[in-house]
Amino acid sequence: MMLYETLDRFEKKFSHLKKKGLRINGLKMTDPKRKKHVIDISRPLVFDNRLLPKSFEGLEVKAVVHGEMPQEFQIDRTQPDWQKREYIWAPERFEHFVDRCSDYIRKQLGNPKMTRDEMLSALAFGDFDAHKEKTSQMIKEGKVPAFPKN
Repeated sequence: MMLYETLDRFEKKFSHLKKKGLRINGLKMTDPKRKKHVIDISRPLVFDNRLLPKSFEGLEVKAVVHGEMPQEFQIDRTQPDWQKREYIWAPERFEHFVDRCSDYIRKQLGNPKMTRDEMLSALAFGDFDAHKEKTSQMIKEGKVPAFPKN
């Protein structure tokens, strides 16, 4: 089947990232009616997302984060409707984490000269400014809550 051949090529091309925590889970159907498949991957939070494509040979690449989350991203998900009060991927969370742990992040990503902006983009889905803009739009549309001002 052609989908599995595409997955094989993806695995060959990005297998070197497994050393950095990438897991290639396989194909996943996201829309049974349209028979839409994606390449399902997972990765740690501290991972350079700029190394991964958003799509590969016509298949969307969907990533989830696995592993321990730093304090900036820890949310009590046992509370009802927690997602109406907190947005786990708020840009401010990335900023606080990078400001607190920049030496650790540089070491984990293997780049001691990484700037703050490079770290933010690496962690925040490949483009921090685009993520910040998208989040701002989602807040305006009421899709996610604003980050609480303390």
